[in-house]
Amino acid sequence: MMRGTIAVEEAIIDPSGVAALSHWATLLSPAQNASTTMTAHERRLLDIHDTRLKSMDEEGVEYMLLSLTSPGCQGESNPSKAEKMATVANDYLSSEVKKNPSRFGALAALSMHDPVQAAAELRRAVKELGMFGGLVNDFQSFGDDGEGKEYFDTAKYDPFWEAVQELDVPIYFHPRYRIKQDLEPKTQYGDRKHLLGAGVQFHLDLSFHLYAVCSSGIFDRFPKVQIVAGHLGEGIPFNLWRACHWYNHPFKKSTRPSKHDYAYYFKHNVHITTSGNFSTTGLKFCINEIGVDRCLYAIDTPYENVKEGQDWWKTVDLPADQKEAVARTNAIRLFKLPLE
Repeated sequence: MMRGTIAVEEAIIDPSGVAALSHWATLLSPAQNASTTMTAHERRLLDIHDTRLKSMDEEGVEYMLLSLTSPGCQGESNPSKAEKMATVANDYLSSEVKKNPSRFGALAALSMHDPVQAAAELRRAVKELGMFGGLVNDFQSFGDDGEGKEYFDTAKYDPFWEAVQELDVPIYFHPRYRIKQDLEPKTQYGDRKHLLGAGVQFHLDLSFHLYAVCSSGIFDRFPKVQIVAGHLGEGIPFNLWRACHWYNHPFKKSTRPSKHDYAYYFKHNVHITTSGNFSTTGLKFCINEIGVDRCLYAIDTPYENVKEGQDWWKTVDLPADQKEAVARTNAIRLFKLPLE
């Protein structure tokens, strides 16, 4: 395989997790029958070494970082079940990557119910399974009915972030669909389900979590921690000036929980990727805002098409050194990939 792009947000499902996907079928594709939709979708997510690899070869993708599809462990409100889901998925992912380690790597699935347990599973995944970081799908559902939402910006999660810093691996923040209670009639999204998912709801919800993490003081306590946000940073780079303008205002600055503003952390602790947002204008804006070293290539397979992503990338008119950085060398550096 010749040197090609490195795509870092590429989804799979392990065989034991297929059943859990059925709940999200009608949200992903409302016009189709759930069983039909999931049959096709399952095939795409389960495939690693056949059609996926063939398309990589045909279109010039050298390497993919694979991760458990959303909502993963964050959608399981029972702690013991979520922890088992992570263990099973990580063991499966590790075994699949070992079949072709020159083309695939993996990010660990993590249950975030217990920060200490999450830290231990991340350590196992990195040290024993050879994974290159972890991925979380926005908030952790909890409670008997799954109505609770736990975010990872509180002091409760310091043991987890301490381990992330110690292991020196990135944590990828990925979006997820709203919980069923948010889809009831007369609720914000219950009467507007066309806004759910990647087009609107994903970036609105996850950007809140990213702002919360950046402003929480986590990066002050653990300054070496690195997180990754897909879809061109979930829109945040386009709002950085205004967000910082008000966060730095005297009546906010004196009481805010973080030492610095959002732009500072995006330039020191956050990386963004092009997953599912193939906008050359948008990418150039992000490079100008946070620096080319903070921008990485991703496709978002199988939700996006390898050919479409690669066709777009071939048209991106960046200087050669910047294009090489975004396409591959930034990912090699950040994730410490065994590539040249």
